[in-house]
Amino acid sequence: MPITNQQVAKRAFLRSLYADPYFPDHVLDKGTAILLRLCERIEAEKPSDLTALYGLTWAATEEFNLLEAEFEAAGSEIETAAREEIGGDFWFVASAYGFTDADAEELIATRDW
Repeated sequence: MPITNQQVAKRAFLRSLYADPYFPDHVLDKGTAILLRLCERIEAEKPSDLTALYGLTWAATEEFNLLEAEFEAAGSEIETAAREEIGGDFWFVASAYGFTDADAEELIATRDW
């Protein structure tokens, strides 16, 4: 399903991480795919409130939790800079879909990184 939200369609997710050789592109590509799937789910399911949105973002966060092992296998990890970038992209997604009152920490509350 193609993304219809133009803000999201133009977004280069995880941009600063791609610029840093510490973070392997093949793992970042999987992270970008997680964020794009989150956008697709938001467009398909049209969450009506923050509770519904958080359910979607928590599921995507769980996918990032699983990705941590791939970062480690590639000699990297989801450390401070990565946490900030990933969390910022989650907040961008929420605000792009009109949830500007979303709590940035609550969006990724299920993280273990």
